Amino acid sequence: MSEQDTAAVLSPSSPSSPEAGTTQASSAAGQPVQAAGEFQLTPAASAPGVKAQTADKKRPSRLSEDKRFKIFSGSANRPLSEEVCSFLGVPLGQTRLQRFSDGETHFQLLENVRGADVFLIQPTCFPVDQNLVELLIMMDALRRASAGRITVVVPYYGYARQDRKDRPRVAITSKLVADLLVSAGAHRALFVDLHAAQIQGFFNIPVDHLFASPVLVGHFRNLNLPNLTVISPDAGGVERARFFAKKLEVPLAIVDKRRTDINVTEVMNVIGDVRGRTCLILDDMVDTAGTLVKTADALLAQGAEKVYACASHAVLSGPAVERIANSRLEELVVTNTIPLSEAAQKVSKIRVLSIAGLIGRAIESIHMETSVSSLFN
Repeated sequence: MSEQDTAAVLSPSSPSSPEAGTTQASSAAGQPVQAAGEFQLTPAASAPGVKAQTADKKRPSRLSEDKRFKIFSGSANRPLSEEVCSFLGVPLGQTRLQRFSDGETHFQLLENVRGADVFLIQPTCFPVDQNLVELLIMMDALRRASAGRITVVVPYYGYARQDRKDRPRVAITSKLVADLLVSAGAHRALFVDLHAAQIQGFFNIPVDHLFASPVLVGHFRNLNLPNLTVISPDAGGVERARFFAKKLEVPLAIVDKRRTDINVTEVMNVIGDVRGRTCLILDDMVDTAGTLVKTADALLAQGAEKVYACASHAVLSGPAVERIANSRLEELVVTNTIPLSEAAQKVSKIRVLSIAGLIGRAIESIHMETSVSSLFN
């Protein structure tokens, strides 16, 4: 990594500069320190033990000569940002990201953005709150540096599950996060597979909603699995699963799921005939994998031959990795909206597909003022 790269430790110009002592983890109070392991993420395509599909090859782009087009990345998923920039043939913007000894974020832009059309890529994955605050700080820096337009690109939108009051005296946190992003200076927003499509209505700015389905459908079409049936793991995912089944031209079945507590579900019934079929469970995210594993067991109990699964977002928190490794699933296919942990990278059942090309095309369409929806036709 060069000295100009984001989060690189640059030599301070003087002992009194704000960055003095950044290479020492135990620097004096009030001095920012580089976060441990900052940006040492492994791209999905090169992760050991993980079968991956890389992004589309770099293609000629009109954006490479556009000095007012810039892409910046936070620390949450820098490899994805680098893939997007490689696809578009543009450099990733230069920044400095450091942290004070108490964890406070210190961010600085290292290039001029005045009047530029800026795209900021940062999923709000684990650690969710830290990555969200980092995103807000970066947006504030861009706004104060007079960026012409700020488009926040959030491949994974944290807090999306808290989109309504499903019990007394709870917060609608996805609306709160939407307000924070707009207040911090976002002019547009780009998301991938929101947990609930109506979250777009929480924003008082234009929102583009991408779907990972073109990448996932293409993968399973190439596998040509016999007697395939697409499975929705709950009633809320029926529309998503129906679209997927229509594209693959296969039947659809539904699992009746009852949630008993946060991250705790109980599979009830399988609606549809899965006996002798190869089942593909489709969901927007895999968190603790409890629902996924129980759904797979229920399908096999009903006579399914094999069970595959796919999801856009590999949250994989808590015991998820162990559950998947020990499950009866043939394979779990996810995209690289969230970087896999080291433990997940070692699980051979997990395959990662890149959506850098999809995000890159959407960014280009937004900048060139062309249709984003045409990407899905």
